[in-house]
Amino acid sequence: MIAPTDLALARFNGDFNCAQSVFAAFAPRFGIPEETALKLASAFGGGFARRGEVCGAVTGALLVLGLASGAATEAGKQEAYRLAQEFMRRFESKHGTVICRQLIACDLTTEEGWQQAAEKDVFTGVCTPLVCDAVEMAHALLKA
Repeated sequence: MIAPTDLALARFNGDFNCAQSVFAAFAPRFGIPEETALKLASAFGGGFARRGEVCGAVTGALLVLGLASGAATEAGKQEAYRLAQEFMRRFESKHGTVICRQLIACDLTTEEGWQQAAEKDVFTGVCTPLVCDAVEMAHALLKA
């Protein structure tokens, strides 16, 4: 079986966004077809539709944790919240924030921001490690 980090990197290097890459890496674990996972997470890249809000890698990981621990009842959400809060704490502790535009120091809502991101090689130099960290942190929480 291929490790989730390797699956995520293969997707991210294959032109899928950060949220898609993280979420789809765990799809086999939950019996979700990869195509479905990629579709579900497609609008979350670049910090919610390229708006620079919450990092897509974080969003993908939170989707995974929700699948693993959430429930369709009010009481059932508590474990999902606990895991999500711990994930956020770990990610923020390592990276200082979960906000995409702060992590990449570019504004993806403008053409200038996209050019700046390309010139700085942000998607490889910054986003790839964020995708790896999100997968590894989610994986560790799933094992806990």
